[in-house]
Amino acid sequence: MLNRFWPLVQLKLVTKRLELRVPNDDELSELAQIAAEGVHEQGERPFLTPWTGLPPEQRALHVIQQHWSRRGAWCVEDWALEMGVFREGEPVGMVTLKARNFPVLREVKTESWLGLDFHRQGIGTEARRALLSFAFEGLGAVTALTEVFQENVGSQGVSRRLGYRHDGISRDVLDGEVVISDRLRLDASDWVPSDPADLVVTGLVEARQFFGI
Repeated sequence: MLNRFWPLVQLKLVTKRLELRVPNDDELSELAQIAAEGVHEQGERPFLTPWTGLPPEQRALHVIQQHWSRRGAWCVEDWALEMGVFREGEPVGMVTLKARNFPVLREVKTESWLGLDFHRQGIGTEARRALLSFAFEGLGAVTALTEVFQENVGSQGVSRRLGYRHDGISRDVLDGEVVISDRLRLDASDWVPSDPADLVVTGLVEARQFFGI
């Protein structure tokens, strides 16, 4: 019955190594535990919202509550699609595709995190590529945007490899200090479509109305 009223639970993006899908509550709990165990090295600050600096139990609760909140607040004018990233059926992290006024602007933004044990294995690049393919080729997005701290070498590298270009900077405050992010932009005209063998999308037909397309 849930699938009838909330078809997003049927949406899946499958690559050669990974499956991206909306997690059920048991899977969400497993993802929260991964977050509690750490998603980056000590001393690093990769996110403007400093949720990874919370104690482990609170960090896990943040992951769960944010996911529930975003599902509950979904509307065509303002949505955030959070998907668990699974490798061989095991959760390794989460990615988010979000947009405001998507039917008009056709712009999306991405967020992601991986458990510390799964860094430097190409998982982040593969998951983001799948998410971008879905946005450009499935939803008809014209632009993907992201903001990355200048010192966040890993995320900067992923973005550059996928073809993002510099689009200015943003200045914000984190822990009482000024932090500078590079604004990065990837237009559909610069996107190289995925090989059909590299990505299989299921469940989009049923979910199209939730994206306003």
